[in-house]
Amino acid sequence: MTLSPARLRILVASLLTVSFLGALDHTVVSTSLATIAGDLGALEHMSWIMVGYTLAATVMLPVLGKLGDVVGPRRVFLVSLVLFLVASLACGFAPDLGWLIAARVLQGLGSAGLQLMSQTIIARVTSPRQRPRYMAIIGAAFPVAIVVGPVVGGLITDFWGWSWVFWINLPVGLVALALALVAIPRLPGGAHPRFDIPGSIAFTGTLVALVLAVTWIGDDALRPAAILCATAVVIGIPALVVIERRAAEPILPPRILRHRTILVCLGLSLVVGAGLFAIVAYVPTYIQMAFRTTATVSGLVPIATVLGMLVSSLLTGWLVSRSGRYRAYPVIGTALGAAGLTAMAALPVGTPLWVPMAVMAVVGIGTGSFTNLIFAVVQSAAARSDLGAVTATTNLVRQIGSAVGTAIVGGVVGFGVASSLPAGLDANTLTPAVARATSESVREEIAVVYHDVFAPVFLGLAAVYACGVVIALLLPAGRLSDEAPTPVSSDARPQHA
Repeated sequence: MTLSPARLRILVASLLTVSFLGALDHTVVSTSLATIAGDLGALEHMSWIMVGYTLAATVMLPVLGKLGDVVGPRRVFLVSLVLFLVASLACGFAPDLGWLIAARVLQGLGSAGLQLMSQTIIARVTSPRQRPRYMAIIGAAFPVAIVVGPVVGGLITDFWGWSWVFWINLPVGLVALALALVAIPRLPGGAHPRFDIPGSIAFTGTLVALVLAVTWIGDDALRPAAILCATAVVIGIPALVVIERRAAEPILPPRILRHRTILVCLGLSLVVGAGLFAIVAYVPTYIQMAFRTTATVSGLVPIATVLGMLVSSLLTGWLVSRSGRYRAYPVIGTALGAAGLTAMAALPVGTPLWVPMAVMAVVGIGTGSFTNLIFAVVQSAAARSDLGAVTATTNLVRQIGSAVGTAIVGGVVGFGVASSLPAGLDANTLTPAVARATSESVREEIAVVYHDVFAPVFLGLAAVYACGVVIALLLPAGRLSDEAPTPVSSDARPQHA
């Protein structure tokens, strides 16, 4: 569908706004967790405020992607936005933790629809050549949210109260909704109107079990439940294969997995999730302990990382839109990521802080060069009727890589630190403040322990990026077309074959 430049700008502004809201709502709440859980009297269960949101946002991706292909992305986008705003309102009024978790699940579901349909709508209204630039603009919401989210969440909680962490979405979201109603055309659905309900149920149940197993396996109290979930995954995967083989239109169409370009992009998406997202959450702790900095100063390293991602993503999107050529960027980007993480492993204790900042910025630059680009490439390889499904699958692989990678890194770090600490220190109660209260010699021992534990973690993640180099080299050479999308009247109603 061809849009006028003015309408396309309004559309991008609306999609960027809601993508930012979805990304921000994950990071802004993290600063307020302790306050929220304390007010609701449920400190021991506060992790579910985040887990419920993440779980819903992950497991519903394939279902929403397929639904967008069937009924059209505009409908799914608008319903997701309304659901997100209603859930945000409900979160702020939550009288207890159960209410809040249920509202956060609905909020996560709405966020998944917003993120996914934003990418699908852009694919439907732009040419393959235009896509990288607009994908990079919309994708900028994530790194910006990582940087500003915790700060904004803290300020709102301190001055307005934690309810406004959720209610602040309403005025911004309503403006975005008004823009969306005007700018998003009535995009028709795909040629496969059947919806795979049994496959959706089996897939969602199996994925929920997988995410819970990965989330709970590190908790001694929840380990039996994690084992049960893992057992459900072992049973669910073959059951899902049987159901999908018999489905007339499966939730994850096998035809998209037979395309080499799509498979390579899925592999690169896994590298992003398992390679970068798995370590960013632990970098501040590593910096505080190994470099003996304050929490505020330690935040400079992940900020340098995401700013590198932001600049690189926008620049790569612009360059690819100009030339149409994309193959070199994932190769260079994965190589930079592997080199940067290898350098992180080699940094000695006592290195000036600007050095890990610069090194992680290089990792961010490398990752940003293909993080959003692969969506444009994978969409150019898919049929229009599969755009939602292929976009959802790419997002899903990234989320699974992040969840599994984060769990592995957390387990390695936790076990390594606990087994190596000096006598008299308990890993369960060791905080940066406790470390700073010890003697200079003990602080040096703690710094060495964290350095020695994280060094193999960085090397392992460097190996993930090295695998990414091999995967990127398998990407077929090509050039994105500058052929405009098929013109369709903005008043056209969804059609199904």
